Amino acid sequence: MKVLITGGCGFIGSHTCEYYIKKGDQVISFDNMTKYELTRTGYAADSARDYNWNFLKKLGVNLLKEDIRDYDKLKEAAKGCDFIIHTAAQPAMTISEEDPDLDFSTNVLGTFNVLKVARDYKIPVVSCATIHIYGNEINKELEEGETRYLREPIEIDEKYPVMEGILTPLHVSKRAAELYVQTFIDTYNLEAASFRLTGLYGPNQFGGEDHGWVANFAIRAILGEPINIYGAGKQVRDILYAKDAVRAFDAFYKNRKSGIYNIGGASKTSISLIECVEIIKEIIGKDVQVNFCPDRFGDLRYFVCDISKAKEKLNWEPTVLPKEGINNLIDWVKENINLFKKD
Repeated sequence: MKVLITGGCGFIGSHTCEYYIKKGDQVISFDNMTKYELTRTGYAADSARDYNWNFLKKLGVNLLKEDIRDYDKLKEAAKGCDFIIHTAAQPAMTISEEDPDLDFSTNVLGTFNVLKVARDYKIPVVSCATIHIYGNEINKELEEGETRYLREPIEIDEKYPVMEGILTPLHVSKRAAELYVQTFIDTYNLEAASFRLTGLYGPNQFGGEDHGWVANFAIRAILGEPINIYGAGKQVRDILYAKDAVRAFDAFYKNRKSGIYNIGGASKTSISLIECVEIIKEIIGKDVQVNFCPDRFGDLRYFVCDISKAKEKLNWEPTVLPKEGINNLIDWVKENINLFKKD
């Protein structure tokens, strides 16, 4: 099989490339190699940006330095492909507020281009959405427990209202992209899925304060730097290990049940920010300084996916629990510690 992965040198894209190349498939990574997020982290941005490129090159992935906003280049790359996995995105709420043009052009126009190419060549496609499309009205339904926010019922399914509460450009761009996925399913009979992904984490993740909080916490703890938590630290996510997310992509290809899916860890991987810090402290065997800062605009304080639809239609569910996944992430950070030291 021949697989095209947009954002292939990013965090989840690199895991996806690795999965398919090790299965013996032909893999194309289509990535513009932007350093926009990395330059905000304080890491060694050049080395960090090249890490996944060099890793995938050794595996034999066909690496194209191109932008999903360039339709012609994207269409050329997709010729002869059997599957497209669209992971390229502007993923950060903070960046969307600062640069809504970047957010719109990447998340809306970029996704529209991917869908047009998939339609033209009749290629099945999975597009990465986010649980943020639900908005943050959920915050009003919460009670405050000792270490986390609480809600009944615990899990939230795809029928829950979307785009409610205070919205940012990221909310709108990701929902618009998802609506285009549904439109191409309905109008053009495209075999497609939009995955509402929860908090992704794992090796190869250069997490910063804008995006990738589990990795950001692990990196700062190992470097001996304080962790900044915005809000009470009781925010909850059902974090999803990267390899489980990749298995979900493959499950869609095998089952071809088009539609919108919550893809997360469900109740068994739910964790709050301060609970995550405690796990990291236990694994690394030392204390960590935590600074509590004011809430960030538009923050969603709680989300735990009901993944019944994915279980039923895609025969998929996650397998990696937080302690195992965070331990693997920490091992990778330690092995690549120079990538996280300031330039």
